[in-house]
Amino acid sequence: YGFLPVASLGINYGQVGSNLPPPDKVLDLLSSLKITKAKIYDTNPQILTTFANSNVELIVTVENQMLAVVMDPQQALQWVTTHIKPYFPATKITEISVGNEVFTDDDTSLIGYLVPAMVSIHGALVQLGLDKYIHVSTPNSLAILQESFPPSAGSFKSQVSATMSQYLQFLANTGSPFWINAYPYFAYKGAPNNVSLDYVLFNKNPGMVDPYTKLHYDNMLYAQVDAVVYAMFRLGYSGIEVRVSETGWPSKGDPDETGATPANAAVYNRNLLRRQMRNEGTPLRPNTKLEVYLFALFNEDMKPGPTSERNYGLFQPDGTIAYNVGLSALSTTSSTSSSSSSASIFLTSSADKVKS
Repeated sequence: YGFLPVASLGINYGQVGSNLPPPDKVLDLLSSLKITKAKIYDTNPQILTTFANSNVELIVTVENQMLAVVMDPQQALQWVTTHIKPYFPATKITEISVGNEVFTDDDTSLIGYLVPAMVSIHGALVQLGLDKYIHVSTPNSLAILQESFPPSAGSFKSQVSATMSQYLQFLANTGSPFWINAYPYFAYKGAPNNVSLDYVLFNKNPGMVDPYTKLHYDNMLYAQVDAVVYAMFRLGYSGIEVRVSETGWPSKGDPDETGATPANAAVYNRNLLRRQMRNEGTPLRPNTKLEVYLFALFNEDMKPGPTSERNYGLFQPDGTIAYNVGLSALSTTSSTSSSSSSASIFLTSSADKVKS
């Protein structure tokens, strides 16, 4: 297997599985895929040690339950000294995610901890001389938006706007990106009769034109990203980059999870990779290539919730392919032109079979 190295593509390496391969095997897998960016949901010392002196850039996470602790600058310094400093720079830690989807967490007290925790973690990095190398941000669910359609109507929910302004000020001050977990699959699952499958899968389709900006959108992911940009505009912030911390498509789901099939998952990820190879931007920011982290590397059998939650992986935990993405000989310029293998990406299984 191998993707052409795509600078703006990463992958989420979740570990909520009972039988995942050890970190050295994961590193081999990433190398074979030519993926050089990964995100983990903790600071697993085994992973941080194993990834040392590799070419993989790593985003690590302060777990939600730690936010109340690291609000305290001394505790934050202790955390960075313990969880980051021993591994850096041998391990290319590029960012610390402070929490995950905090604005929409069931524990509403977390919102109040978020910005102080980020400020303290950043302050610790400054103190240790690491702030030039490591950003601080947090991934957000799209449920933070009150309006997302058309993109120019993008706005944040009023209940998060006060903290959101403080958060955006922090990002602006530190030059950090705004990360979103964006899943067009959810929109399709929720209204399969109203949402075009081709539009959410990046297939050829007429798309939609934003009536206010006249910008044309041929896929939902770009529309979701631009809705967040407009929501930030509304709060007075225009220079913050939006990146996609998670996006993907499940290859299996419950009977009511419309569209969760191996075929759709293959098409979504294949088309997304094709876009990433072109270094595209969104209609609103065409000259800023959109950074995207695929969800996910592995199917994670211990995740709670509907069946789809355990079936976002490109791979089964044993390292076999979960479904055939069918990527072969995709040129960097055109999906139809013939190309040399050096300009191609592959993710096909020799057995070419779908594992259910």
